[in-house]
Amino acid sequence: MKKGHHGQWSSRMGFVLAAVGSAVGLGNIWKFPYMVGQSGGAAFVAVYLVCIALIGLPIIVAEWLIGRRAQENPINAMADLARSNGRSKAWVMVGVSGTLAGFLILSFYSVIGGWALSYLIDAGSGSFNGMGKETADAAFSNMLADPGTLLTWHTVFMGLTVGVVAMGVAGGLERASRILMPTLGILLALMVGYGAASDGFAQALAYLFAPDFAKLTGAVLLAALGHAFFTLSLGMGIMIAYGSYLGQQVDLLRAARTVAIMDTVIALAAGLAIFPIVFANGLDPAAGPGLVFVTLPLVFGKVTGGLLLGVMFFALLTFAALTSAISLLEPSVELLEERTPLSRIGATLVAGVATWALGIAALLSFNLWSDVLIFGNNIFDLLDKMTSKFLLPLTALGAIVFVGWCLKAESVREELGLSSGGFVLWNLITRFVAPIGVLVVFISSL
Repeated sequence: MKKGHHGQWSSRMGFVLAAVGSAVGLGNIWKFPYMVGQSGGAAFVAVYLVCIALIGLPIIVAEWLIGRRAQENPINAMADLARSNGRSKAWVMVGVSGTLAGFLILSFYSVIGGWALSYLIDAGSGSFNGMGKETADAAFSNMLADPGTLLTWHTVFMGLTVGVVAMGVAGGLERASRILMPTLGILLALMVGYGAASDGFAQALAYLFAPDFAKLTGAVLLAALGHAFFTLSLGMGIMIAYGSYLGQQVDLLRAARTVAIMDTVIALAAGLAIFPIVFANGLDPAAGPGLVFVTLPLVFGKVTGGLLLGVMFFALLTFAALTSAISLLEPSVELLEERTPLSRIGATLVAGVATWALGIAALLSFNLWSDVLIFGNNIFDLLDKMTSKFLLPLTALGAIVFVGWCLKAESVREELGLSSGGFVLWNLITRFVAPIGVLVVFISSL
């Protein structure tokens, strides 16, 4: 069932901010800066940007193009475009797998978003003051062991996500992005300023930006390739859904460049915000999630201005999680809104409650259901591996192959405004380079 009215972005900037918000998630705040530092600094960044250009940008443009042409949810979009281009009905599975991936990811992503919210409240209440190592370890362990606490914050986080998405494309997704992304930028700038005044700033600069080409091993190149693929929210149905709200006036290639640059700048700024604190206090930059939820709270409880710093950091983490969460919910909502009699609010509530319910199973895997293993994984890890190792790369591969090989070439060239030479390069990348890159990511992840 296709309804007559379809949401639209009110401006190019609103669309770009929403796309950047989707791309900027929890991984940007910690994982990418850590990867840069451990993998050659500026040398890694250069390789990563090449991977973005050859894999990330073509796929994001392909997903937007699919959505904009069809002006429908990812499943309907793939079905209609396959039919109108004389292709197999099986292409609809690209839309199915992308929408399913977004739904599954949000179920456990919301649990982590709940952790950030919980720690934001703890930071504001002064709970970190005078905290010792054992107390910090115990606080995190006790939170994971308490299903009631996890359920409370998972519910609050999903409630915020549903509240934003229910207000629609321009009134919800776009408005929230216009507020959250600048706020996130201000928080980052304040934290970078704090870091610049600390003893660890020079070490952080060297860690992130001093090129060390000796570290560019095969494994590091593969990591750059993988992160370039995952960082732009590809293969989750999100960008097809976001593209479906686009008008023809938006230059897809230009918008993709803007999103990739802003995503990378924010990730590097996060490194300049966090690592000066890490180095000034003699911490291990490789500590990962344990550093975010265990070690950093310890530091915030000791340093001058630690309460404000802790609030800013966990607000940053929460905003990054929320901007990604609203985008993850959107493909399922768009599907229900277009294929059922449900209104926007009804579709959001149904999709949100279903995602919330699956999230309960994910959070219980840390406590009451810790012994429940499927293929040797608890529910949380199973959802993570099923999406990151299978659904995301296969969906993105399907999208780029469909655009590169199945859509009428001349119409794609005209839509992207490419010259003859530019279109030859586009075909080379979309038909060969990007698909091979995604296959490498897929095979290596197995």
